[in-house]
Amino acid sequence: MVKERARILVVGGGYVGMYTALRLQRKLKRELGRGEAEIMVVTPDPYMTYQPFLPEAAAGAISPRHVVVPLRRVLDRCHIVIGEATGVDHAARTATVRTLATEEEGTGGLRIAYDELVLAPGSVARTLPIPGLAEHAIGFKTVEEAIGLRNHVLEQMDIASSTRDPAVRDAALTFVFVGGGYAGVEALGELEDMARYAARYYHNIRPEDMKWILVEASGRILPEVGEEMGRYTVSELRRRNIDIRLETRLESCADRVAVLSDGSRFPTRTVVWTAGVKPHPVLAATDLPLNGRGRLKCTAELAVDGAAHAWAAGDAAAVPDLTAGEPGRECAPNAQHALRQARVLGDNVVHSLRGEPLETYAHKYAGSVASLGLHKGVAQVYGRRLKGFPAWFMHRTYHLSRVPTFNRKARVAAEWTLAGLFKREIVSLGSLEHPRAEFELAAGGKPSQDPPHDPKGSS
Repeated sequence: MVKERARILVVGGGYVGMYTALRLQRKLKRELGRGEAEIMVVTPDPYMTYQPFLPEAAAGAISPRHVVVPLRRVLDRCHIVIGEATGVDHAARTATVRTLATEEEGTGGLRIAYDELVLAPGSVARTLPIPGLAEHAIGFKTVEEAIGLRNHVLEQMDIASSTRDPAVRDAALTFVFVGGGYAGVEALGELEDMARYAARYYHNIRPEDMKWILVEASGRILPEVGEEMGRYTVSELRRRNIDIRLETRLESCADRVAVLSDGSRFPTRTVVWTAGVKPHPVLAATDLPLNGRGRLKCTAELAVDGAAHAWAAGDAAAVPDLTAGEPGRECAPNAQHALRQARVLGDNVVHSLRGEPLETYAHKYAGSVASLGLHKGVAQVYGRRLKGFPAWFMHRTYHLSRVPTFNRKARVAAEWTLAGLFKREIVSLGSLEHPRAEFELAAGGKPSQDPPHDPKGSS
């Protein structure tokens, strides 16, 4: 039993936030029933996004609804608050949260008191002051961005098919991806595969007409799968006529022209930015200790170093890697560690409430898998290297086993089965970004060219 009534605040509804809250509501089932504990989850979205499935959602292999997990259904014993944490005063044990209601009321942020704090806000895209980037580029971290990118690619093919201007056609069929990590390579591989398939239904577009360009500042891509598999990935993508530019940077995309550091210029209507992430800005608005990269300094027990009753894991936390041979090494901020850290974190919060000894987190990195399109992939797992269909099959099998809830597992498996029996869907639903445009026009107004004021999009 807990020593006294505990108010647990979980900031973030991603991997760590959802799995930690899920662990807590299981471990504290009796205490929650007796009113001795309360779990509140503050998250900007009412769902958790399983990000490894975003490339397949963008390619149309999985419905976007099945890439997300509804938090209210899974965390039925928790109080879900849809909002954004803007600051934490741990000395006073309070957090400031901005919600849609507080914006409507104009009352400022909502102050929430807590006894135990779990900080798991995740990360945001790491951008650079590149001319035109904010105006023309799109990221690839959310399901809204994935579906928006799919619609955009198909719309560019529609534009290229109907225009008589060679310059417009060339720009529409040029797709530039910046960043050679998981997100960039998998998104590029899946979307190129989808567009290649879709081209058969256009009378005047061939796969060779499209230009797919991957820009990477370092000398290799997919460093997680090892140097050998990284080289194989480069050769596999180049075999598909994808232009790989290593040791190259994007210097500008103003006026819809991608200018690279090697002097190349590509008129394009599509720039996808996947060049890394950085810690969530809320971490800088706390009184908790941060390391040089802006992540929370944590112990091996996933407690914030020097701050009692504060916990963190995932992208927001600098957790020592006890399995590494060199001292000072930290766990990589990836899903493999986040899922396992969440279980230990949830258990340790319960142990702390009950006055029990804490557990330490230790997990040796097992390896990585990556999809390069339908039936294509690379993997390095426990020192074994796989490529092609075996790696792609392992990628699907692994992530199907990891996606939360049996409901989502069954739906994703069913969609994959149906996709193997029927043809791909190649329909663009770009009007989702402007859902009121047709009605405004019918009502005599002028349709807005901008999507509704919604920070998360309209999908």
